[in-house]
Amino acid sequence: MLDMNSTQAEMANQVRSGQGFIAALDQSGGSTPKALALYGVTEDAYTSEDEMFDLIHGMRARIIQAPEFNGDKVVGAILFEMTMDRQVAGKPTAQALWDDNGVVPFLKIDKGLEDARNDVKLMKPMPHLSDLLPRARANGIFGTKMRSVIDGANREGIAAIVDQQFEFGREVLAHGLVPIIEPEITISIADKAEAEAILLEQTLAALDKMDEEVMLKLTLPETAGHYQPLVDHPKAMKVVALSGGYDRTEANARLKDNSGIIASFSRALTEGLSAKQSDAAFNASLAETIAEIHAASIT
Repeated sequence: MLDMNSTQAEMANQVRSGQGFIAALDQSGGSTPKALALYGVTEDAYTSEDEMFDLIHGMRARIIQAPEFNGDKVVGAILFEMTMDRQVAGKPTAQALWDDNGVVPFLKIDKGLEDARNDVKLMKPMPHLSDLLPRARANGIFGTKMRSVIDGANREGIAAIVDQQFEFGREVLAHGLVPIIEPEITISIADKAEAEAILLEQTLAALDKMDEEVMLKLTLPETAGHYQPLVDHPKAMKVVALSGGYDRTEANARLKDNSGIIASFSRALTEGLSAKQSDAAFNASLAETIAEIHAASIT
């Protein structure tokens, strides 16, 4: 049962009513080399996984410490486990986010995807949660994020995705955290709209059975307003959108057409940032990006 202390209640209010978006800073081991390459750090710049994670943490810390990265426009930030365990400006990352920036900290908890079956990729088992979730709560984390992938309008597969997501969501809630449920639909599939129709139906049915609130993270839909019933559902604390491979311009344009949904972008957030930029240039570029995503999120 979710039992919020005063700080968590403040964070929940920020999530529900904050005027902004959620920054996804949770690239894992598999996606970190690509994220670093886009940041201008090629694979010959590091010789071990530890060095690679030091470099990506440096990028994340630079983002978090930028002047415009604050609760006025950034509601929350999703962290990778190693980021939670490290520090920013001499403080544990989650504490720095909330105390210094007014940004609500979330934690990515999934361990990747199973092989495809019935046109979906379920999450791998997560036996580590019994250790990770209490540690996250102790570190000041408010909520979690876990990602599955839908590659086709397969009713059986999508039902399995939703069942698994909400099953883990209940485990997260039992540890006093709020889950972000993320059944991502691949943007390039031919039957994306049909998959969205099935996902809406299945997710509404799952929400109807919940006693407590969850959050949802969804691919931007083909039809504007498609997910409005989820936005309006009393058990949905917030609905957020992933960029899913759309560039920032298209992601923002689609987001503006979906009232009540805010962004939770990763690639679209860091687009244009470079390790070679001066702090002034880096901060100016990030400020422009934050302003654009914020504007699309509050439209």
